[in-house]
Amino acid sequence: MSDNIQFTVARLRHQVPAAELRIDDALIAVSSLMTSVVTARRDTPHVPAIRGHATIQRLAKVQSALVGASGDVLRIHGDLVGIAHETAGLDLHECPELAPAGLDRSPAAA
Repeated sequence: MSDNIQFTVARLRHQVPAAELRIDDALIAVSSLMTSVVTARRDTPHVPAIRGHATIQRLAKVQSALVGASGDVLRIHGDLVGIAHETAGLDLHECPELAPAGLDRSPAAA
């Protein structure tokens, strides 16, 4: 395998899981925001519930878009694994897990 292909594979092995992780982080952030907005609407006296309804609908659309983006990136990941296997002769049974430096996600570390 040429150095250029090896470099490209190494870059994609990092970037694809990183994109998946960032989309999940965005979904968590938007979901947390949704919880805060709905809680604020419920807990704010003398303000009609309709006042925050449009905001909640927009947040729901954002959540839906992020779920869609997540599925698309997962499909892209699968496509790239297939391309790597077909064109570069790589045998990728499992993709490496992405973890920030110094973060041990093993069960023993929990």
